[in-house]
Amino acid sequence: MKKVPVCLLVLLLSLCGCDRNNDISETRFVLDTVATLTADCDKALLDEAFSLCSDYEKLLSRTVKNSDVYTLNRTSGFTEISDDTLKIIDRSLYYSKISDGKFDITVCPVSELWDFKNQVIPSRDEIAEALKNVDYQSIEIDKNKVNLNGKKIDLGSLAKGYIADRLKEYFAEKGVGEGIINLGGNVVVFGRDYKIGIKRPFYDDEISAVLVLRDKSAVTSGIYERFIKSDGKIYHHIIDPATGYGVQNELLSVTVIGDSSFDCDALSTVCMLTGTARGLEIIENTENTEAVFIDKEENLTLTSGLIQKNDTITLK
Repeated sequence: MKKVPVCLLVLLLSLCGCDRNNDISETRFVLDTVATLTADCDKALLDEAFSLCSDYEKLLSRTVKNSDVYTLNRTSGFTEISDDTLKIIDRSLYYSKISDGKFDITVCPVSELWDFKNQVIPSRDEIAEALKNVDYQSIEIDKNKVNLNGKKIDLGSLAKGYIADRLKEYFAEKGVGEGIINLGGNVVVFGRDYKIGIKRPFYDDEISAVLVLRDKSAVTSGIYERFIKSDGKIYHHIIDPATGYGVQNELLSVTVIGDSSFDCDALSTVCMLTGTARGLEIIENTENTEAVFIDKEENLTLTSGLIQKNDTITLK
């Protein structure tokens, strides 16, 4: 899972609304991001929830030694992996297919070349060479075993959403009635209405609209999260596997709302990669899922299940 500048992640979906007196909240750095958990529970339950985040990181991170992903990326042939990792990889192939290959977890060799922290742009030759090792169709699954056939994967575009869903299940099992799970902008709210601000792209302290949600997830992907600006051009982190560069289309960000943070996480990236027209088609054909698209003119386009009044967006 890739590290993103903390200030940008915190503002990606800023939570607007107040906590009740019996809610407790804590913020920690886990999953290579800033995570905030707020819930109507005691501190011990919150500590255990953060421990679950760490456990999943040890399983899904491509950089943690002996994780499933770390092992797959360094092993030839079929390798046995956990049910969690298998579910994520299998679901990623579905999103690769519906996006005509725009969504591809094997883009890892290319994304590794881009150093957004140190503002390093790879050469065209480096990108061209890395693109030779990008092909989601190379991934084979046989029961609980996976063969990458020499490819390398990164589950960063899916993992936080998957973990957020598992945390929601954990809180439900423990009888926690309401709360907010915010894993670096992958937000799940449950138990009552919450207001979630959609960040105005490239403006740290402003929002474009406010979502009012209950028992839903909301996940935003945007070109302003990690980028390099050089000679008046922005090179961002949502890599098009056809070119090796940040995808070029009319979009600044997409926020996807649905029941599953796992699917919202993937779909927000899918829509950024495919553009507004195809993204709208995908979302409209996905049950119980809506989206807000923000283009480079800062126009908002909403799917049919949303309604906007002034700056507030709600489900119909």
